[in-house]
Amino acid sequence: MSGMGLLDGKVAMVTGASSGIGAAAARLFAAEGAAVVLVARRKERLDALVGEIRAAGGRAVAAVADVTDSVEIERAVATAVETFGGLHAAFNNAGYATAGVPLHEIDDETYERTVDVNLRGVWNCMRHQVPVMLGSGVGGSIVNTSSVAGLKATGASAAYVAAKHAVIGVTKAAALDYARQGIRVNALVVGATRTEMMDGVLDAYPSLEETFLADSMQHRMSSPVEVAQAAAWLCSDRSSFVTGTAMAVDGGSTAL
Repeated sequence: MSGMGLLDGKVAMVTGASSGIGAAAARLFAAEGAAVVLVARRKERLDALVGEIRAAGGRAVAAVADVTDSVEIERAVATAVETFGGLHAAFNNAGYATAGVPLHEIDDETYERTVDVNLRGVWNCMRHQVPVMLGSGVGGSIVNTSSVAGLKATGASAAYVAAKHAVIGVTKAAALDYARQGIRVNALVVGATRTEMMDGVLDAYPSLEETFLADSMQHRMSSPVEVAQAAAWLCSDRSSFVTGTAMAVDGGSTAL
């Protein structure tokens, strides 16, 4: 591992860790010195990534769980405590995106899945992460993945836009709830990023690619590791006076 030790001595939990931003964050957090609990539904991918991290000299364990299931997330948090002795940082990143369908055509199943993964998933994670951080006496840092769609309409579905707005709201509320107890809570306002999920959206709606490119000052999409770098900083002690913020990692999209 060849990081700078940004997260030395910390135990971190990353959801959505089987691909995209989550997988990039798992690798980066481990390289920066954290013991990492990888959370996602796809066991084979998690196991492969754990093996990769360990082979590079890092510490990691897989916790197969669906963020929409509170019991499974409780077990994942328990895995962090049982394996590494605590939990100091969490990157609640699991998401589910839909696009191209106007509000009145979104069926109940799609709406519920979109809101469940993007909002209830963050809610479930924080509800089980916070008590462990409070119990440690040293606090911690939680980072929730929102989106440019959490601030404005983007071409993503109305359900996704609503859920990502709500992630920013619950992040700010939690930051206020726990600020004096040493727990910082922030959100990332993520712009269009080259992930498997994005590839699926663009396969279905190719015209959106130019929309996403035009929406960025840099006229490109981010790589997953660029988002992971921001999450790592927010999880580290170097961001000790940062809480309750929605930090843009969007190539300037929200400044336009």
